[in-house]
Amino acid sequence: MVIKDYYSLTEAAEVLGKSKETLRRWDNDGKLKALREPISNYRIYKKEQLNLFLDMSTNDFENEVDNAVVPNKEYRVLELFAGAGGLAIGLEKSGIKCVALNEIDKYACQTLRENRPNWNVLEGDIRTLDFSKYRNKAEIVTGGFPCQAFSYAGKKLGLQDARGTLFYEFARVVQEVNPLICIGENVKGLLSHEKGKTIQGMISILDEIGYNVVPVQVLKAIDYKVPQKRERVILVGIRKDVESSFSYPKPYTKIYNLSDALKKGELYNCDVPKSEGSKYPEHKKKVLKLIPPKGYWRNLPLDIQKEYMGKSFYLGGGKTGIARRIGWDEPSLTLTCSPAQKQTERCHPEETRPFTVREYARIQTFPDDWKFMGSISQQYKQIGNAVPCNLGKEIGYSIVNFLNEYYLSLSKPK
Repeated sequence: MVIKDYYSLTEAAEVLGKSKETLRRWDNDGKLKALREPISNYRIYKKEQLNLFLDMSTNDFENEVDNAVVPNKEYRVLELFAGAGGLAIGLEKSGIKCVALNEIDKYACQTLRENRPNWNVLEGDIRTLDFSKYRNKAEIVTGGFPCQAFSYAGKKLGLQDARGTLFYEFARVVQEVNPLICIGENVKGLLSHEKGKTIQGMISILDEIGYNVVPVQVLKAIDYKVPQKRERVILVGIRKDVESSFSYPKPYTKIYNLSDALKKGELYNCDVPKSEGSKYPEHKKKVLKLIPPKGYWRNLPLDIQKEYMGKSFYLGGGKTGIARRIGWDEPSLTLTCSPAQKQTERCHPEETRPFTVREYARIQTFPDDWKFMGSISQQYKQIGNAVPCNLGKEIGYSIVNFLNEYYLSLSKPK
Protein backbone atom coordinates (compact mmCIF):
# COMPACT_ATOMS: atom_id res chain seq x y z
CA MET A 1 0.00 0.00 0.00
CA VAL A 2 1.23 3.47 -0.82
CA ILE A 3 2.39 5.38 2.27
CA LYS A 4 0.41 8.56 2.77
CA ASP A 5 -0.62 10.95 5.53
CA TYR A 6 -4.28 9.93 5.83
CA TYR A 7 -6.07 6.60 5.48
CA SER A 8 -9.74 5.84 4.85
CA LEU A 9 -11.64 3.45 7.14
CA THR A 10 -11.18 0.61 4.63
CA GLU A 11 -7.45 1.30 4.25
CA ALA A 12 -6.93 1.61 8.01
CA ALA A 13 -8.72 -1.69 8.56
CA GLU A 14 -6.39 -3.34 6.03
CA VAL A 15 -3.27 -1.83 7.62
CA LEU A 16 -4.29 -2.93 11.13
CA GLY A 17 -5.68 -6.30 10.09
CA LYS A 18 -9.05 -5.52 11.69
CA SER A 19 -12.60 -5.34 10.39
CA LYS A 20 -14.21 -2.00 9.61
CA GLU A 21 -16.87 -2.90 12.20
CA THR A 22 -14.15 -3.14 14.89
CA LEU A 23 -12.64 0.22 13.91
CA ARG A 24 -16.09 1.85 14.02
CA ARG A 25 -16.63 0.48 17.52
CA TRP A 26 -13.19 1.62 18.70
CA ASP A 27 -14.03 5.08 17.35
CA ASN A 28 -17.40 5.14 19.15
CA ASP A 29 -15.81 3.84 22.37
CA GLY A 30 -12.97 6.35 22.18
CA LYS A 31 -10.31 3.61 21.94
CA LEU A 32 -9.02 4.70 18.55
CA LYS A 33 -10.69 7.97 17.58
CA ALA A 34 -11.05 8.69 13.89
CA LEU A 35 -10.90 12.12 12.32
CA ARG A 36 -13.67 13.27 9.99
CA GLU A 37 -13.20 14.20 6.34
CA PRO A 38 -14.46 17.82 6.11
CA ILE A 39 -16.90 17.43 3.19
CA SER A 40 -18.12 13.81 3.31
CA ASN A 41 -17.76 13.39 7.12
CA TYR A 42 -16.24 9.93 6.49
CA ARG A 43 -13.84 8.49 9.07
CA ILE A 44 -10.14 8.99 8.27
CA TYR A 45 -6.99 8.14 10.22
CA LYS A 46 -3.61 9.88 10.45
CA LYS A 47 -0.54 7.84 9.58
CA GLU A 48 0.95 8.62 13.01
CA GLN A 49 -2.07 7.08 14.74
CA LEU A 50 -1.70 3.82 12.86
CA ASN A 51 2.07 3.71 13.30
CA LEU A 52 1.69 4.18 17.05
CA PHE A 53 -0.82 1.35 17.12
CA LEU A 54 1.46 -1.00 15.16
CA ASP A 55 4.52 -0.09 17.28
CA MET A 56 2.86 -0.97 20.58
CA SER A 57 3.98 -4.51 21.40
CA THR A 58 1.59 -4.93 24.32
CA ASN A 59 -1.47 -3.27 22.92
CA ASP A 60 -4.75 -3.16 24.81
CA PHE A 61 -6.63 -3.85 21.59
CA GLU A 62 -4.71 -7.06 21.05
CA ASN A 63 -5.43 -8.38 24.56
CA GLU A 64 -8.73 -10.06 23.77
CA VAL A 65 -11.06 -10.35 26.75
CA ASP A 66 -12.05 -13.72 28.14
CA ASN A 67 -15.24 -13.84 30.19
CA ALA A 68 -14.99 -17.57 30.93
CA VAL A 69 -15.16 -18.53 34.60
CA VAL A 70 -15.71 -21.88 36.33
CA PRO A 71 -18.54 -22.29 38.91
CA ASN A 72 -17.20 -22.90 42.43
CA LYS A 73 -20.28 -25.02 43.19
CA GLU A 74 -23.40 -26.20 41.39
CA TYR A 75 -25.62 -23.29 40.36
CA ARG A 76 -29.19 -23.94 39.25
CA VAL A 77 -31.51 -22.02 36.96
CA LEU A 78 -35.27 -22.11 36.47
CA GLU A 79 -36.03 -20.81 32.99
CA LEU A 80 -39.34 -19.28 31.93
CA PHE A 81 -40.48 -18.68 28.32
CA ALA A 82 -37.71 -21.10 27.36
CA GLY A 83 -38.52 -21.40 23.65
CA ALA A 84 -36.24 -23.75 21.72
CA GLY A 85 -33.47 -23.47 24.31
CA GLY A 86 -31.07 -20.81 23.00
CA LEU A 87 -30.50 -19.23 26.40
CA ALA A 88 -30.63 -22.60 28.17
CA ILE A 89 -27.87 -24.01 25.91
CA GLY A 90 -25.76 -20.93 26.61
CA LEU A 91 -26.22 -21.17 30.38
CA GLU A 92 -25.45 -24.89 30.22
CA LYS A 93 -22.19 -24.13 28.38
CA SER A 94 -21.26 -21.67 31.13
CA GLY A 95 -21.62 -24.44 33.72
CA ILE A 96 -25.11 -23.70 35.08
CA LYS A 97 -27.52 -26.61 35.72
CA CYS A 98 -31.10 -26.29 34.49
CA VAL A 99 -33.61 -27.53 37.10
CA ALA A 100 -36.74 -26.79 35.03
CA LEU A 101 -37.91 -24.95 31.92
CA ASN A 102 -41.39 -23.63 31.25
CA GLU A 103 -42.68 -23.14 27.71
CA ILE A 104 -46.21 -22.98 26.26
CA ASP A 105 -45.41 -23.79 22.61
CA LYS A 106 -45.76 -27.54 22.11
CA TYR A 107 -43.24 -27.71 19.25
CA ALA A 108 -40.59 -25.86 21.26
CA CYS A 109 -41.25 -28.27 24.15
CA GLN A 110 -40.75 -31.20 21.73
CA THR A 111 -37.46 -29.61 20.67
CA LEU A 112 -36.27 -29.30 24.29
CA ARG A 113 -37.21 -32.91 25.14
CA GLU A 114 -35.69 -34.30 21.93
CA ASN A 115 -32.32 -32.70 22.61
CA ARG A 116 -32.17 -32.88 26.40
CA PRO A 117 -34.27 -35.84 27.66
CA ASN A 118 -32.90 -35.17 31.17
CA TRP A 119 -34.26 -31.60 31.29
CA ASN A 120 -37.45 -31.08 33.29
CA VAL A 121 -39.69 -29.42 30.70
CA LEU A 122 -42.87 -27.93 32.19
CA GLU A 123 -45.19 -27.59 29.20
CA GLY A 124 -48.13 -25.24 29.62
CA ASP A 125 -49.36 -21.73 30.28
CA ILE A 126 -47.24 -20.07 32.98
CA ARG A 127 -50.42 -18.55 34.42
CA THR A 128 -51.67 -22.02 35.42
CA LEU A 129 -48.47 -23.28 37.03
CA ASP A 130 -47.25 -23.10 40.64
CA PHE A 131 -43.48 -22.86 41.07
CA SER A 132 -43.37 -22.70 44.89
CA LYS A 133 -41.83 -26.20 45.10
CA TYR A 134 -38.67 -24.66 43.61
CA ARG A 135 -38.42 -22.10 46.43
CA ASN A 136 -34.75 -21.69 47.42
CA LYS A 137 -33.86 -24.54 45.03
CA ALA A 138 -32.65 -22.35 42.17
CA GLU A 139 -30.19 -19.47 42.53
CA ILE A 140 -31.30 -18.03 39.18
CA VAL A 141 -34.61 -17.37 37.41
CA THR A 142 -34.47 -16.29 33.78
CA GLY A 143 -37.15 -15.40 31.28
CA GLY A 144 -37.63 -13.75 27.91
CA PHE A 145 -41.08 -12.40 28.68
CA PRO A 146 -43.00 -10.62 25.88
CA CYS A 147 -43.24 -6.83 26.00
CA GLN A 148 -46.76 -5.81 27.03
CA ALA A 149 -48.33 -2.54 28.12
CA PHE A 150 -49.40 -2.13 31.74
CA SER A 151 -52.37 -0.45 33.34
CA TYR A 152 -50.92 2.71 34.93
CA ALA A 153 -52.87 3.20 38.13
CA GLY A 154 -51.15 5.87 40.18
CA LYS A 155 -47.63 7.19 39.94
CA LYS A 156 -45.82 4.03 41.01
CA LEU A 157 -46.76 0.87 39.17
CA GLY A 158 -47.23 -2.04 41.55
CA LEU A 159 -47.33 -5.78 41.02
CA GLN A 160 -51.13 -5.89 41.01
CA ASP A 161 -51.32 -3.27 38.24
CA ALA A 162 -49.36 -5.66 36.01
CA ARG A 163 -51.90 -8.50 36.35
CA GLY A 164 -52.78 -10.03 33.02
CA THR A 165 -49.33 -9.42 31.57
CA LEU A 166 -46.59 -12.02 31.27
CA PHE A 167 -44.16 -9.81 33.16
CA TYR A 168 -46.53 -10.15 36.14
CA GLU A 169 -46.10 -13.92 35.84
CA PHE A 170 -42.32 -13.55 35.64
CA ALA A 171 -42.35 -11.43 38.83
CA ARG A 172 -44.76 -13.87 40.53
CA VAL A 173 -42.44 -16.80 39.83
CA VAL A 174 -39.45 -14.81 41.12
CA GLN A 175 -41.42 -14.21 44.32
CA GLU A 176 -42.27 -17.90 44.63
CA VAL A 177 -38.75 -19.20 43.91
CA ASN A 178 -36.80 -16.48 45.79
CA PRO A 179 -33.60 -16.70 43.67
CA LEU A 180 -30.47 -14.69 44.40
CA ILE A 181 -30.62 -13.20 40.89
CA CYS A 182 -33.23 -12.93 38.16
CA ILE A 183 -32.55 -12.12 34.52
CA GLY A 184 -35.18 -10.85 32.10
CA GLU A 185 -34.41 -10.35 28.42
CA ASN A 186 -36.36 -8.59 25.73
CA VAL A 187 -36.15 -6.72 22.46
CA LYS A 188 -34.44 -3.33 22.39
CA GLY A 189 -37.81 -1.67 21.77
CA LEU A 190 -38.77 -2.35 25.39
CA LEU A 191 -36.77 0.73 26.42
CA SER A 192 -38.99 3.05 24.37
CA HIS A 193 -42.24 1.12 24.88
CA GLU A 194 -44.96 3.43 26.22
CA LYS A 195 -42.33 6.22 26.29
CA GLY A 196 -40.20 4.33 28.79
CA LYS A 197 -43.03 3.75 31.28
CA THR A 198 -43.08 -0.01 30.73
CA ILE A 199 -39.44 -0.60 31.68
CA GLN A 200 -39.79 1.75 34.66
CA GLY A 201 -42.87 -0.18 35.72
CA MET A 202 -40.94 -3.42 35.59
CA ILE A 203 -38.14 -1.94 37.69
CA SER A 204 -40.59 -0.70 40.33
CA ILE A 205 -42.30 -4.11 40.46
CA LEU A 206 -38.99 -5.91 41.01
CA ASP A 207 -38.20 -3.34 43.72
CA GLU A 208 -41.56 -4.10 45.36
CA ILE A 209 -40.86 -7.84 45.51
CA GLY A 210 -37.38 -7.35 46.98
CA TYR A 211 -34.96 -6.97 44.06
CA ASN A 212 -32.63 -4.14 43.12
CA VAL A 213 -32.26 -3.71 39.37
CA VAL A 214 -28.77 -3.29 37.92
CA PRO A 215 -28.60 -0.40 35.39
CA VAL A 216 -30.30 -1.80 32.30
CA GLN A 217 -28.08 -2.47 29.29
CA VAL A 218 -28.58 -3.39 25.66
CA LEU A 219 -26.21 -6.18 24.67
CA LYS A 220 -25.20 -6.45 21.02
CA ALA A 221 -24.91 -10.06 19.93
CA ILE A 222 -22.08 -9.23 17.49
CA ASP A 223 -19.91 -8.33 20.51
CA TYR A 224 -20.24 -11.89 21.84
CA LYS A 225 -19.18 -14.20 19.01
CA VAL A 226 -22.55 -14.14 17.27
CA PRO A 227 -22.49 -13.43 13.50
CA GLN A 228 -25.68 -11.40 13.66
CA LYS A 229 -26.66 -7.79 14.37
CA ARG A 230 -29.13 -8.64 17.12
CA GLU A 231 -29.68 -6.50 20.21
CA ARG A 232 -31.33 -7.57 23.46
CA VAL A 233 -32.28 -5.61 26.57
CA ILE A 234 -31.09 -7.38 29.72
CA LEU A 235 -32.92 -6.69 33.00
CA VAL A 236 -30.97 -7.97 36.02
CA GLY A 237 -32.52 -8.08 39.49
CA ILE A 238 -30.39 -8.80 42.60
CA ARG A 239 -32.12 -9.88 45.82
CA LYS A 240 -31.85 -7.02 48.29
CA ASP A 241 -30.06 -9.07 50.97
CA VAL A 242 -27.23 -9.86 48.52
CA GLU A 243 -24.30 -7.43 48.58
CA SER A 244 -22.33 -8.81 45.59
CA SER A 245 -22.45 -6.74 42.40
CA PHE A 246 -23.23 -7.96 38.89
CA SER A 247 -21.08 -7.05 35.89
CA TYR A 248 -22.25 -7.46 32.31
CA PRO A 249 -19.99 -9.57 30.06
CA LYS A 250 -17.17 -7.63 28.44
CA PRO A 251 -17.45 -7.33 24.65
CA TYR A 252 -14.97 -9.13 22.43
CA THR A 253 -13.12 -7.19 19.77
CA LYS A 254 -13.51 -9.72 16.96
CA ILE A 255 -16.68 -9.50 14.88
CA TYR A 256 -17.80 -12.69 13.15
CA ASN A 257 -19.41 -12.56 9.72
CA LEU A 258 -21.78 -14.70 7.70
CA SER A 259 -18.89 -16.72 6.29
CA ASP A 260 -17.89 -17.61 9.89
CA ALA A 261 -21.42 -18.87 10.47
CA LEU A 262 -21.89 -20.95 7.33
CA LYS A 263 -18.35 -22.09 6.50
CA LYS A 264 -15.69 -24.07 8.34
CA GLY A 265 -13.67 -21.80 10.62
CA GLU A 266 -13.40 -20.58 14.21
CA LEU A 267 -17.09 -20.89 15.06
CA TYR A 268 -17.74 -24.28 13.41
CA ASN A 269 -15.40 -27.09 12.37
CA CYS A 270 -17.29 -27.86 9.15
CA ASP A 271 -19.47 -26.19 6.54
CA VAL A 272 -23.15 -25.79 7.39
CA PRO A 273 -25.09 -29.07 6.99
CA LYS A 274 -27.65 -29.31 4.19
CA SER A 275 -31.26 -28.87 5.29
CA GLU A 276 -34.71 -27.83 4.19
CA GLY A 277 -35.69 -24.22 3.79
CA SER A 278 -38.35 -21.83 2.54
CA LYS A 279 -38.45 -20.51 -1.01
CA TYR A 280 -39.33 -17.07 -2.31
CA PRO A 281 -42.40 -16.72 -4.51
CA GLU A 282 -41.44 -16.15 -8.16
CA HIS A 283 -42.25 -12.42 -8.18
CA LYS A 284 -39.97 -11.83 -5.18
CA LYS A 285 -37.25 -14.07 -6.60
CA LYS A 286 -37.16 -12.02 -9.80
CA VAL A 287 -36.61 -8.85 -7.78
CA LEU A 288 -33.99 -10.28 -5.40
CA LYS A 289 -31.98 -11.70 -8.30
CA LEU A 290 -31.18 -8.08 -9.18
CA ILE A 291 -29.73 -7.31 -5.73
CA PRO A 292 -25.93 -7.65 -5.25
CA PRO A 293 -24.39 -8.99 -2.00
CA LYS A 294 -24.78 -6.37 0.80
CA GLY A 295 -27.34 -4.57 -1.39
CA TYR A 296 -31.01 -3.81 -0.77
CA TRP A 297 -34.03 -2.30 -2.53
CA ARG A 298 -32.23 0.92 -3.50
CA ASN A 299 -29.99 -1.17 -5.76
CA LEU A 300 -32.99 -1.94 -7.97
CA PRO A 301 -33.91 0.03 -11.11
CA LEU A 302 -36.15 2.97 -10.15
CA ASP A 303 -39.32 1.56 -11.73
CA ILE A 304 -38.89 -1.76 -9.90
CA GLN A 305 -38.16 0.09 -6.64
CA LYS A 306 -41.51 1.89 -6.89
CA GLU A 307 -43.39 -1.27 -7.80
CA TYR A 308 -41.79 -3.39 -5.07
CA MET A 309 -41.99 -0.82 -2.28
CA GLY A 310 -45.45 0.52 -3.06
CA LYS A 311 -46.45 3.39 -0.75
CA SER A 312 -43.34 2.79 1.38
CA PHE A 313 -41.23 4.19 -1.47
CA TYR A 314 -42.51 7.70 -0.71
CA LEU A 315 -42.04 7.49 3.07
CA GLY A 316 -38.87 8.55 4.92
CA GLY A 317 -36.21 6.28 6.36
CA GLY A 318 -33.67 3.99 4.79
CA LYS A 319 -35.56 0.69 5.27
CA THR A 320 -32.25 -1.06 4.65
CA GLY A 321 -33.62 -4.48 5.65
CA ILE A 322 -36.04 -4.64 2.71
CA ALA A 323 -35.01 -6.79 -0.27
CA ARG A 324 -31.67 -7.28 1.52
CA ARG A 325 -29.03 -9.72 0.34
CA ILE A 326 -26.48 -10.41 3.09
CA GLY A 327 -22.76 -10.37 2.17
CA TRP A 328 -20.28 -13.05 3.22
CA ASP A 329 -18.04 -10.47 4.91
CA GLU A 330 -20.68 -8.93 7.21
CA PRO A 331 -22.81 -10.19 10.10
CA SER A 332 -26.39 -11.10 9.23
CA LEU A 333 -29.15 -8.66 10.06
CA THR A 334 -31.45 -9.78 12.89
CA LEU A 335 -33.26 -12.96 11.91
CA THR A 336 -37.05 -12.87 11.99
CA CYS A 337 -39.50 -15.71 12.69
CA SER A 338 -40.23 -16.13 8.99
CA PRO A 339 -37.34 -16.02 6.49
CA ALA A 340 -39.51 -15.02 3.52
CA GLN A 341 -41.49 -12.45 5.51
CA LYS A 342 -42.52 -9.46 3.45
CA GLN A 343 -40.09 -6.55 3.65
CA THR A 344 -37.65 -8.20 6.07
CA GLU A 345 -35.77 -10.31 3.55
CA ARG A 346 -32.48 -11.93 4.52
CA CYS A 347 -31.32 -13.35 1.21
CA HIS A 348 -28.40 -15.79 0.82
CA PRO A 349 -25.28 -14.04 -0.59
CA GLU A 350 -24.96 -16.20 -3.71
CA GLU A 351 -28.22 -18.06 -4.18
CA THR A 352 -31.54 -16.25 -4.48
CA ARG A 353 -33.29 -17.91 -1.57
CA PRO A 354 -33.83 -17.44 2.17
CA PHE A 355 -31.45 -19.08 4.62
CA THR A 356 -32.24 -22.73 5.33
CA VAL A 357 -33.19 -24.00 8.79
CA ARG A 358 -29.61 -25.08 9.58
CA GLU A 359 -28.22 -21.80 8.24
CA TYR A 360 -30.69 -19.95 10.47
CA ALA A 361 -29.54 -22.06 13.43
CA ARG A 362 -25.86 -21.35 12.69
CA ILE A 363 -26.48 -17.59 12.57
CA GLN A 364 -28.04 -17.96 16.04
CA THR A 365 -25.00 -20.09 17.12
CA PHE A 366 -27.01 -23.26 17.84
CA PRO A 367 -24.97 -26.48 17.74
CA ASP A 368 -25.37 -28.48 14.53
CA ASP A 369 -26.73 -31.45 16.46
CA TRP A 370 -29.57 -29.44 18.02
CA LYS A 371 -32.73 -30.73 16.32
CA PHE A 372 -35.81 -28.57 15.87
CA MET A 373 -39.23 -30.22 15.92
CA GLY A 374 -42.44 -29.34 14.11
CA SER A 375 -43.03 -28.05 10.59
CA ILE A 376 -40.41 -26.01 8.72
CA SER A 377 -42.29 -22.80 9.59
CA GLN A 378 -42.41 -23.85 13.27
CA GLN A 379 -38.66 -24.51 13.21
CA TYR A 380 -37.93 -21.08 11.75
CA LYS A 381 -40.16 -19.50 14.39
CA GLN A 382 -38.32 -21.25 17.23
CA ILE A 383 -34.91 -20.23 15.91
CA GLY A 384 -35.94 -16.66 15.09
CA ASN A 385 -37.31 -16.12 18.61
CA ALA A 386 -34.26 -17.55 20.38
CA VAL A 387 -31.53 -15.87 22.36
CA PRO A 388 -28.28 -16.62 20.45
CA CYS A 389 -26.54 -19.45 22.29
CA ASN A 390 -23.15 -17.70 22.41
CA LEU A 391 -24.74 -14.57 23.90
CA GLY A 392 -26.46 -16.78 26.48
CA LYS A 393 -23.11 -18.35 27.38
CA GLU A 394 -21.50 -14.95 28.01
CA ILE A 395 -24.46 -13.87 30.18
CA GLY A 396 -24.02 -17.19 32.00
CA TYR A 397 -20.37 -16.40 32.74
CA SER A 398 -21.44 -13.09 34.30
CA ILE A 399 -23.99 -14.92 36.47
CA VAL A 400 -21.40 -17.52 37.54
CA ASN A 401 -18.90 -14.79 38.42
CA PHE A 402 -21.57 -13.00 40.48
CA LEU A 403 -22.54 -16.19 42.37
CA ASN A 404 -18.91 -17.18 42.95
CA GLU A 405 -18.26 -13.80 44.56
CA TYR A 406 -21.46 -14.03 46.62
CA TYR A 407 -20.63 -17.44 48.13
CA LEU A 408 -17.00 -16.41 48.68
CA SER A 409 -18.20 -13.39 50.67
CA LEU A 410 -20.30 -15.69 52.91
CA SER A 411 -17.21 -17.71 53.81
CA LYS A 412 -15.19 -14.65 54.86
CA PRO A 413 -15.27 -13.66 58.55
CA LYS A 414 -17.32 -10.55 59.23
